[in-house]
Amino acid sequence: MTDQPSAATPMNAAAIPMNRVTASTPINANPTVPPSVNNSGKKILSVDLGRTSTKTCVSREPNNVVFVSANVKQMSMEQVRGGVFEARATDPLMDLWIEYQGKGYAVGQLAADFGADLGVGQSKVEDALVKVLACAGYFKLKDEISVVLGLPYHSQEQFEREKAQMISQVTGPHVLNFRGESVSLNITKVWVMPEGYGSLLWCEAQPKKGATVPDFTKVSVAIVDIGHQTTDCLMIDNFRFARGASKSEDFGMSKFYELVAAEVEGADSQSLSLISAVNRPKGDRFYRPRGSGKPTNLDDILPNLIEMFSREICSRVLAWLPERVTDVILTGGGGEFFWEDVQRLLKEAKINAHLAAPSRQANALGQYIYGEAQLSSARSSRA
Repeated sequence: MTDQPSAATPMNAAAIPMNRVTASTPINANPTVPPSVNNSGKKILSVDLGRTSTKTCVSREPNNVVFVSANVKQMSMEQVRGGVFEARATDPLMDLWIEYQGKGYAVGQLAADFGADLGVGQSKVEDALVKVLACAGYFKLKDEISVVLGLPYHSQEQFEREKAQMISQVTGPHVLNFRGESVSLNITKVWVMPEGYGSLLWCEAQPKKGATVPDFTKVSVAIVDIGHQTTDCLMIDNFRFARGASKSEDFGMSKFYELVAAEVEGADSQSLSLISAVNRPKGDRFYRPRGSGKPTNLDDILPNLIEMFSREICSRVLAWLPERVTDVILTGGGGEFFWEDVQRLLKEAKINAHLAAPSRQANALGQYIYGEAQLSSARSSRA
């Protein structure tokens, strides 16, 4: 993990909620991370389509996971190209845009500046291709690549339908203009997994520390991924995905931000600045809505809301949790944010709780590991 950027560094800080306890936050400090070439010789792009931020990586190195605000806005190509006045190079994450099939798209902070919201309530299939192409352009990928994505698991039927749609959209050759540069991609493999499953793969790949961390391949474990739009509850038996016992629920951090916004006059629950302020360390949680004369100290309202929301999360998790589960892995931005309260409540229910670390990056990293395993398996079968 890296330290906070200085005020002089134009990082996309508003897009990166910070841990309220440690404030340890990846800051996209290396915009030109070279894609790692795994044993198969193929390049893999992992894209975790979060509703606050897209988390993306081209290696299994946590510090190299990049956060891009989830905002996307379709614009004319003239609009999206215009207004480049900087005298020197700036952080590309603050000015992400692509041209694709005759249309222009602003992505992340640039889209937010043009009025795009986070798209809460939309299917993650929408804008998925634009986000994948923007991430590929950011990492300077070209030619043949493989992509790993995740989707909520509302039901087997919906997951399979949206998975097929996403694979159809993303697979194949794509020619785009990324921030003025022509890029040719051929996406030959696309894998889509239930949101949260990547965190299990990431946790299992880590060295076990002490007797408190079990072998997740040999126990009944639940993954609870508290995201912005959904809480994804996955049941895993001895590493077998229990489809019938798993589900995603339309309840997540967005509901919490709505509660916070309701306490602040003029606040917008989808504001990147509000989200950033909520996730800052205690003592630094000031938020000034547009038009307001002074900022609000969110420390005055957050403790009660956090306790109330944690109890709501726990009641929903315990109502769902299959009886055979012994261990729960909390992950996602909400998993980290509510960890202290939720783990205490789960402990009262005699459930062993574990926090994926780093929580916000775990899905993207686990997805990357999955892609490596799939390509390695395909190579072995051909050998």
